Amino acid sequence: MASPLFAGVAVAGAAMVGRYAVNAYRVMMLRTPKTRVPRQFAGGFESEMSRKEALRVLNVREGSSKEQVRDSHRRLMLLNHPDNGGSTFIASKVNEAKDMLLGTKRSGRAI
Repeated sequence: MASPLFAGVAVAGAAMVGRYAVNAYRVMMLRTPKTRVPRQFAGGFESEMSRKEALRVLNVREGSSKEQVRDSHRRLMLLNHPDNGGSTFIASKVNEAKDMLLGTKRSGRAI
């Protein structure tokens, strides 16, 4: 008679331990490490794009070649193009950054 009772208690105990483990895993996964955002990266875009912001948008360094700027622009546009589900605003900012760094101007652009 003790055997079925023992089996029931063992199953209930295993279920409680499993539930505790799943909840502990969820809490652990929800905790994100606090990352420090440098002051110069905090916030959104500037109202008028500066050269420094253009370098940050395209993730290139000062003195990068035109090829590096074009490659970075192409890579970002593939990821953020509106035809691929990207944001029109982000795509326009990426284009504006490329134009600023390469010294080209586009006319008739609506932002």
